[in-house]
Amino acid sequence: MTQENEISGDIVDAAVKLHQRLGPGLLESAYEMILAAELVRRGHRVETQVPVSFDYEGMKFENAFRVDMIVDEQIVVELKATEQKNPVFARQLKTYLVLMNKDIGLLLNFGQMKMVNGIERIVNGYE
Repeated sequence: MTQENEISGDIVDAAVKLHQRLGPGLLESAYEMILAAELVRRGHRVETQVPVSFDYEGMKFENAFRVDMIVDEQIVVELKATEQKNPVFARQLKTYLVLMNKDIGLLLNFGQMKMVNGIERIVNGYE
């Protein structure tokens, strides 16, 4: 999990830098564009608004939802830009990880006054 930790650390560092420079007042889409560009500049592969399909009891659901960002095909990033923290955001990301069979997710809420209060790391299979 060392590589995943390094990637996660880079994502968090880029998010904090972005928040320090621009503050909490932009739309989620703006943070997504800027964060993706910064991560690409740092050498990461970034996909945004990725459609996700999954199987459930023999049924296939095509393009059932979209994740905001996948970094280096490993880390799922869910972005928010809300003043209020909502526990449903973390549960949503946890479900995404299960359906996508991914281990690590980051919930980044740029709407918080301090970015450190808007970062949550979710690990699939860990309660």
